[in-house]
Amino acid sequence: MENQIEQLKEQLKKQEKLASLGLLSAGIAHEIQNPLNFVINFSKMSDKLLQDLTEILEDQVDKLSEDDREEIDDIVADLQENLKKIAEHGERAISIIQGILLVSRGKENEFRPTDICKLVKEYVWLSYHAMRANDKSFNISIHEDYEENLPPMMVIPQDLSRAILNVMNNACYAVRKKSQENPEGYAPEISVSVAVKDNQIIINITDNGEGMNDEVKQRLYENFFTTKPIGQGTGLGMSIVRDIIENKHKGKVTFESTLGKGTTFTFTIPARK
Repeated sequence: MENQIEQLKEQLKKQEKLASLGLLSAGIAHEIQNPLNFVINFSKMSDKLLQDLTEILEDQVDKLSEDDREEIDDIVADLQENLKKIAEHGERAISIIQGILLVSRGKENEFRPTDICKLVKEYVWLSYHAMRANDKSFNISIHEDYEENLPPMMVIPQDLSRAILNVMNNACYAVRKKSQENPEGYAPEISVSVAVKDNQIIINITDNGEGMNDEVKQRLYENFFTTKPIGQGTGLGMSIVRDIIENKHKGKVTFESTLGKGTTFTFTIPARK
């Protein structure tokens, strides 16, 4: 009993630290958003100026040699592609920041029209880059399959993103741990898919990591149960995932796992437009 009380105290301390970190992250996100907006807006303005410059050059094209025209065309094409990438990645960063702010100050249980594929993609890669930040040697192949032209669906985006992040973090941890054991010929992989079938949103996250034994399968959703070393897991992740998907979204979480071969988690959520 004393050991359990001490463990609970440690978990509460971690939750307090996470809460403080959440407030700090929201503050940082808010401060970063303004300069990012400037980057995006100036990239769009520069693209418009480049178009104007191209039109001017077209009027002078007869005065240029063929080599000069080709070089100018190549430079203009490169600049347009660079500006497109700046705007694209800036928009992606803004989207992630808005997600962080939504988590920190969004209304509880508020359903919002959401691009499910975009949300899943963002948090899959956020998890990967977070793992890379802590371990530069970490590297995996991520295979993505997103159904095209899905309309926005009504979900609680700040909660669904947490569910994706928790499962993806576990998948990254599983393949990382297996790769550290150096099995011959092993290549860590995670596959992610999003589709709508029979008016249900189906989200799959599959890893070829270490898999789960029978005890872990049975205790997976228990509060404070974790297979990770002290300091690396709170044991709350999967119970939170289950609450988000089943209680808040009225969906279902299922999983299949084979020890030594890997695990697949499936979220099935009613598709509401």
